Amino acid sequence: MTDLTSTYLGLTLTGPVIASAGPHTGRVETLLRLEAAGASAAVLPSLFEEEVVNEELSLYEALEQGTDSFAESLDYFPHTDFYDIGPQRHVRLVEEAKQTLSIPVIASVNASQSGSWKRYATMMADAGADAIELNIYAMAVDPARGAADVEASYLDIIREVRGVVSVPLAVKLSPYFSSLPHFAAEAVDAGADGLVLFNRFYQPDLDLRTLDVKPTVELSTPSDLRLPLRWLAILRPQLRGTSLAATSGVHSAKDVVKTLLVGADVACMTSALLRHGPEHIRTVLDGLSAWLAENEYESVSLLRGSVSSAGAEDPAAFERANYVRVLSSYEPAPNV
Repeated sequence: MTDLTSTYLGLTLTGPVIASAGPHTGRVETLLRLEAAGASAAVLPSLFEEEVVNEELSLYEALEQGTDSFAESLDYFPHTDFYDIGPQRHVRLVEEAKQTLSIPVIASVNASQSGSWKRYATMMADAGADAIELNIYAMAVDPARGAADVEASYLDIIREVRGVVSVPLAVKLSPYFSSLPHFAAEAVDAGADGLVLFNRFYQPDLDLRTLDVKPTVELSTPSDLRLPLRWLAILRPQLRGTSLAATSGVHSAKDVVKTLLVGADVACMTSALLRHGPEHIRTVLDGLSAWLAENEYESVSLLRGSVSSAGAEDPAAFERANYVRVLSSYEPAPNV
């Protein structure tokens, strides 16, 4: 029997497939189904500072409503579950998940203010999270602010959070860096124990009837995995002691095999679980075990990183994305 045991952020896992942040990790009952299906860890939905602030402001307005008109209203409080307001909702989910699950629970934080990153990360760690994932999602739109300044602000976030929590720290990155290897190395130096490649920036669409911007969520497809594969292969030999996680486009056992071959420690799944349900993880793990046995691998550790840019026969295929070969190999359909 093949050994799927993996290590991520210093945590020993039963396998290399993690349920990443999404609706399915936001409820304890679904988390239990994910664990039963073989998920080796779960990343809880991100705590977004904007949502937290809006909830707190709404509560404040509800408590203040009418106090200027009726003195007796000062003793009146609307019926509100204070434990579901602001960051407490996320704290309670961490606590309930830790009480219920046997797999590691990873809390995700996305703040917008410097001090908030430290505050929320500390709350998640104190609630019992086994690790913290910093979901750094910020669009640089100020033309007066250079790339170095933007990257420095990201590194400050990592250092600040590292200074207040002792649990392992992962940083979820976007692919939009002028020199991703340079920033990745600096993120590790700043205190990141692992990197998650890559964050998907959901692009807005336009409603041609109302002429409004409308949010659009499109689930990933296996083709989205190609970008993380390329960079995982490049970064693996450069960051040998750093945990690397693949996300975006992991849908099948073959996708997981590819991520392991290029050096990922774990593969994270969201879209495939939303399409097929939590039990899809069992299908993926069974397929992974079958592939390993068929190709005579006794464990995933023997497979991991064997086709990274260090182990690949042709590292230039990763470094230059095989650009010329891809273009010259394409043949249009007949009669087109």
